[in-house]
Amino acid sequence: MQLWRKYSPLFSCCFTMLWSVTKTNTTTDQLTMLSLKSQVISNRFHFLDESWSLATSICHWVGVTCGSHHQRVKSLNLSNMALTGRIPCEFGNLSFLVSLDLERNNFQGNLSQEMAHLRRLKFLDLSY
Repeated sequence: MQLWRKYSPLFSCCFTMLWSVTKTNTTTDQLTMLSLKSQVISNRFHFLDESWSLATSICHWVGVTCGSHHQRVKSLNLSNMALTGRIPCEFGNLSFLVSLDLERNNFQGNLSQEMAHLRRLKFLDLSY
């Protein structure tokens, strides 16, 4: 018990730093996803309207799957949602993204160079 009392401020400090880094990274993912939402000019079925908001945890947004350990965006599946717009350059900030499925939508323009930052990306579907 004495050992815990001696080192508890250290553990508390490390936990606070870890929480702060995780929170910052989650915020980065959230801002990136909101950037995508802002680039969608047609969302005729309103899939993103209510779910994609600051009032809801990003891990509960439609089409988003987070990793269990870091609570970072691991997968984004917006296939068959009839979305029209552009993929923002901020997508390169989704550093834990493994799978991106935007099949059967109408995204236009070129993919940005920042997409090359997605080192974990293993699956990408932009067909149709």
